[in-house]
Amino acid sequence: MSKIAFSSAAILVASLGTSPALAEPFWSGDWSLTLGAAVLTLPEFQGDDDYMLRVQPIISLGRQGTAKRFSSRNDNISLGLVDTGNFRAGVAGKVVFGRDGDDAADIKGLDPVRFGGELGGFAEFYPTDWMRLRGEVRHGIRSHDGVVADVSADFFTNITPTVQVSAGPRVTYASQDYHEAWYGVNASEAAASGLSEYHPDSGFHSVGLGGAINWDVTEKVKTSLFGEYARLVGPAADSSLVNERGSKNQFTLGVSATYRFDFSL
Repeated sequence: MSKIAFSSAAILVASLGTSPALAEPFWSGDWSLTLGAAVLTLPEFQGDDDYMLRVQPIISLGRQGTAKRFSSRNDNISLGLVDTGNFRAGVAGKVVFGRDGDDAADIKGLDPVRFGGELGGFAEFYPTDWMRLRGEVRHGIRSHDGVVADVSADFFTNITPTVQVSAGPRVTYASQDYHEAWYGVNASEAAASGLSEYHPDSGFHSVGLGGAINWDVTEKVKTSLFGEYARLVGPAADSSLVNERGSKNQFTLGVSATYRFDFSL
């Protein structure tokens, strides 16, 4: 079973470089605005074995002239506050679209996960010019009360002046509250849904691999083909929702295209 959904929130990445003229207003200088969209297929809910098609807008705002950085499809919204060249850290956030019984028959009777977000911080390090290490830690806002941490490594290279390929491992760890929201089944939910009762702990959530092929069609037009695979482990993999109605194997595949507008303030 599959369906199409249109995301109501954009991917927004603000990349703010340090101005050489400290007396200048923060917003002055040369900027670029990148607009585009991604079309991707992914599970209807975490742990599901049915997939849906989602259309997701892309918005990226940044200063022109700052160093070009590697970025991955699984990077969340981020704003760098510390930047030393090969190290960068700051605020990170994620939009959480939630889940309820109207989304799929398999989760009817389960308590909904509300639309909300996650807010925290990130740090990334470039030990070489072909490798990036990145970590994020975020706390749920409205959607759940848990904490989730993502760690990834990406290896990237240009196979032509306009085509870059990248790939690397991903690991996610989550608290008990996070797993309870997405994978827990209490007594009343078990009676309403027919699933076995399940109370998860904190622990590793998933391990996986992601990759992409990025093509600079022109100086301003960029396209990407990307894929992610995650294997649920620990408390997520032991959930009755996953074992009785879903799958431990989670895939995401998509394409995107963007156009960059340059302007000055």
